[in-house]
Amino acid sequence: MKKLLIFAGFISIVSMAAAQTKTVVSPNTGNVAAPASNPDPLVLKEKVHYFGKIPQGRPATYTFEIVNTGTEPLKLNNVQASCGCTTPEWSREPIAAGATAEIKVGYNAYAEGAFNKQVTIFYGGNRTKTLSITGEVYKSPATSAPQNASVQFLKQTNL
Repeated sequence: MKKLLIFAGFISIVSMAAAQTKTVVSPNTGNVAAPASNPDPLVLKEKVHYFGKIPQGRPATYTFEIVNTGTEPLKLNNVQASCGCTTPEWSREPIAAGATAEIKVGYNAYAEGAFNKQVTIFYGGNRTKTLSITGEVYKSPATSAPQNASVQFLKQTNL
């Protein structure tokens, strides 16, 4: 009796696993084919951009290129930055199959120091991809050149 219960349990586990995996059987040959995959239509030409050193208070922008490799137009549902210092701009129009589009990312460079910010692309229902911008903001001098007291002295003596 124990063997029968163990065997029945084993059969039920195998049948549940088979129900979760969709197999495709070719009607012409009867061979089992691999399940059809749903390839990701959105391809990023690059995922990270390094700005290098940026002077404080001067905004910096970079344009990321994306490609729709699918066979249908692709609409970006949203493009969202990780904080308010980063602003993405993108077209709300669908991207035609095989076409490229741009996402312009701006960084305000207000805070001094290193930064690493993410921008998340929401598309195709529940899919996401992440872009990153990195760099370092340095404090720019208050004036273009330091004051030189000697110049003022020379102007007064040569009059």
